[in-house]
Amino acid sequence: MRVAYNEQMVELGNLLGEMAGLAGTAMERSTRALLEADLAVAEQVIDEHEKITTLGATCEEKAFQLLALQGPVAGDLRAVVSGIQIVADIDRMGALALHIAKATRRRHPQHVLPDEVKGYFAEMGRIAVALGAATREILETRDPARAARLHHEDEAMDDLHRHLFTVLMDREWEHGVAAAVDVTLLGRYYERFADHAVEVGRRVIFLVTGKLPTEEEIHRLGEKADRLAVYPENS
Repeated sequence: MRVAYNEQMVELGNLLGEMAGLAGTAMERSTRALLEADLAVAEQVIDEHEKITTLGATCEEKAFQLLALQGPVAGDLRAVVSGIQIVADIDRMGALALHIAKATRRRHPQHVLPDEVKGYFAEMGRIAVALGAATREILETRDPARAARLHHEDEAMDDLHRHLFTVLMDREWEHGVAAAVDVTLLGRYYERFADHAVEVGRRVIFLVTGKLPTEEEIHRLGEKADRLAVYPENS
């Protein structure tokens, strides 16, 4: 029975990783569609979103089966419950990428973004895609140190989001209210995508250590992981 449980948990972890990979791919395509006003790519994201929701439903079903049939306790129970919570976070990541694709479709053939903010969104998209890939990695490896480093990468996203608002509030903004609303909403989608990735990392840390870390603890763990990445001989 124990062997069967372990095999099912590995399968669940792999499915969660696959789901995170799909969310990351959706964000990469949504960003490309947004920057290039590419309707075909936006439609691809919209059409393929169901893959994420279907996979999420499969993950939840497998997790509930483990709860019902295996009766996990302690660390095993923690792993299953964390898996259910992670499904919700990744599902939101996919939904946020979908929102970006729909914004591109809604404004087509016009560009959603004024030229002066495209650089911000190109960088926010790069960070989001990297966070999506890292989310898949930590779900497959269950590495708490790597999970903590997501918090540092999220800080770069937060900085860009704050700078974006300075552009919108500038008196020289000349693109009107509708463009300002679009930029505000899109910036929020990227920021929330990153926040959900960080939350997945936090839940992975809880899964491995049994303790749900505070933001300060994640920050310290991430700093330590960064030092070890730069100076591995000191590990």
